[in-house]
Amino acid sequence: MDILELKEKVHQFLSEMQFELYDLTIIKQRKQKVLQIFVDKPDGITMEDVVEATQALNPFLDEIDPIDGEYMLEVSSPGAERELRSQDAVTHAIGKLVHVKTFSQEFEGDLIAFKGDTLTLKIKNKQVDINYMDVQKIRLAIDFRRKQ
Repeated sequence: MDILELKEKVHQFLSEMQFELYDLTIIKQRKQKVLQIFVDKPDGITMEDVVEATQALNPFLDEIDPIDGEYMLEVSSPGAERELRSQDAVTHAIGKLVHVKTFSQEFEGDLIAFKGDTLTLKIKNKQVDINYMDVQKIRLAIDFRRKQ
């Protein structure tokens, strides 16, 4: 099974459980193949969620047998400072603190809007517009300013 077909099957399976597939990769560690699946939920993910996803994915993957030979399954969250890899992910991050790297500068501020090709960040008391086409990388940032 190719990786795109596997991603689609895992995506469908996880979405039935109210999980989002953030990413799926197959890597080699030493001589062992490792299937890495990163899961998320719209309101964030807990350790219990990761355990639940792992327990559900094990029999599902055994059934579809996606990888020749033996492999290890590794299920985890994409992390608190996850990269926002799509425009949908950026839109979903409105209202959150983000770190943006362009070809010439880096910014960190609250993402207050994403319209057309323009990201609008609030940095201190100023608004900064950034052309999305200039963005090399955008990720969530941990906000230490706010009380938990």
